[in-house]
Amino acid sequence: MLFLGLLLILATAAFTALAIVGNLSGGPDHAVSVLGHHIATLGPLGIFCSGLALALLFCLGLAIVAGGATHHRRRTARLHRTRGPGHVAPPPPAR
Repeated sequence: MLFLGLLLILATAAFTALAIVGNLSGGPDHAVSVLGHHIATLGPLGIFCSGLALALLFCLGLAIVAGGATHHRRRTARLHRTRGPGHVAPPPPAR
């Protein structure tokens, strides 16, 4: 989950940065293009709504990362409680 959340955060940030850098020309309608590919032509309301959607995806990525980190921390603490701090894992069985 941690990897998936980080991937979502990075993808959202990269898409937003590329969309802003590639579309600095103004006007009533903005042609949104990323890496030379035309995606859509949006007005001010469409740009605002797409910004909201990207912000929600970014927050979802943050929530996934936080949940994965919490799960990992609880699982590690539970293993330390049950096995003890000096526990060494047994060697794998011989074949």
